[in-house]
Amino acid sequence: MNYQECRAYIDDSAKYGSVLGLDNMREMLDRLGNPQDAVPYVHVAGTNGKGSVIAYLYTTLTRVGYKVGRYISPTLYSYRERLEIAGEKISQEDFAKYVTEISRSIDQMTAVGMNHPTPFEIETAAAFLYFKEENCDLVLLETGMGGNLDATNIVKNTKLAVLVSISMDHMSFLGNTLGEIAEKKAGIIKPGCRVVTTKQKPEAAQVIADTCNKLHVPCVVSDPDEAVLEKESVFGQTFSYKGEEFAISLAGVYQKENAVLALNALEELDRLGWTTTMEQRKDGLLHTSWKGRFTVINKKPLFIVDGAHNAGAADKMAESIRHYFNGKKLIYIMGVFADKEYKIVLEKTAHFAEKIYTIETPDNPRALPAEELAKAARVYNSSAESTKSIKDAVEKAFSCAGDDENSVILAFGSLSFIGALTDAVEEYVG
Repeated sequence: MNYQECRAYIDDSAKYGSVLGLDNMREMLDRLGNPQDAVPYVHVAGTNGKGSVIAYLYTTLTRVGYKVGRYISPTLYSYRERLEIAGEKISQEDFAKYVTEISRSIDQMTAVGMNHPTPFEIETAAAFLYFKEENCDLVLLETGMGGNLDATNIVKNTKLAVLVSISMDHMSFLGNTLGEIAEKKAGIIKPGCRVVTTKQKPEAAQVIADTCNKLHVPCVVSDPDEAVLEKESVFGQTFSYKGEEFAISLAGVYQKENAVLALNALEELDRLGWTTTMEQRKDGLLHTSWKGRFTVINKKPLFIVDGAHNAGAADKMAESIRHYFNGKKLIYIMGVFADKEYKIVLEKTAHFAEKIYTIETPDNPRALPAEELAKAARVYNSSAESTKSIKDAVEKAFSCAGDDENSVILAFGSLSFIGALTDAVEEYVG
């Protein structure tokens, strides 16, 4: 198969559904020679901040000279961004080679009556083959959903488990309480690894502590309150932590927490043999970019995109709005998946906006129709209006902003439409 055929093959695999557990993943990888056992991992789970923390680690370690693999999802601008090594995404040829090999193993499985792997399981297997063949020094691995039964949790060679902020998300799969969800997320912790977690809510913190104690695993709790913000804007921020000053180019009140967690993770990796100096850590944080996370994509009017799509992210979004945009004319563009907590997101954020334009996330069966989202938004803000496309929403938002220097356009919800929206903004402004 060529690259396009492999992409179609993966998309088509969704029709087979999914089976809870790791048996399918284990069988497929066993037939592929267990490539996941060939390299060491930093495994990252939690609700909000996984991508940002990985971005800090990836940039820092890569700039030092380590051959670091990164597996993330979703991606904003290119599908192949989810599989990268040392800043370069996987080639179409390599991706096709790995998926073709995987498809042969799947044919063998289905021929004896076994279940067909899911798209995410296939992509994850391709990542393992890629990282093994390229002989990575270390791989940064992001869970897709949850932890214990996530396809990525097939790995045994976890050197460091990192737990970002845990909040209510994917309740139909992970549980109805914070403790139940934290238990699933903490499932990435393996005997013999080390653990770094950000300061969690008490219920989640207790679960993580109990898991670490049970497995006799050392755990470092990263406290963002120990970092003091020195200066900030929507273009970046500077903070002092443990007697050192760090600058990051990422905005959003939550990025200090993610950066401090990454610094603690780098300290643990230093103890494990992936050494970095303080100057290298400062350099890495400064040069980290993570598009789509409170990212400015236009300056006049100010246009910011963010992937806030659940209750925890909405809390952080509301905090950032109060922090940066008090008294500003806020215009929203929103698009969400139907299976997300969009009503809670609206409850926490809609009242800040002067106008809300809703879109339907394109080319995704999980997308909530624009009018349904607008109807839900009007419960909290009567200005909500559905639009027929991303381009239409962008044009209306710019028109609403006009020449008012007080106007700010904020696009958020599913990360899946941020790439198309960025393209639409670039086309509009020329």
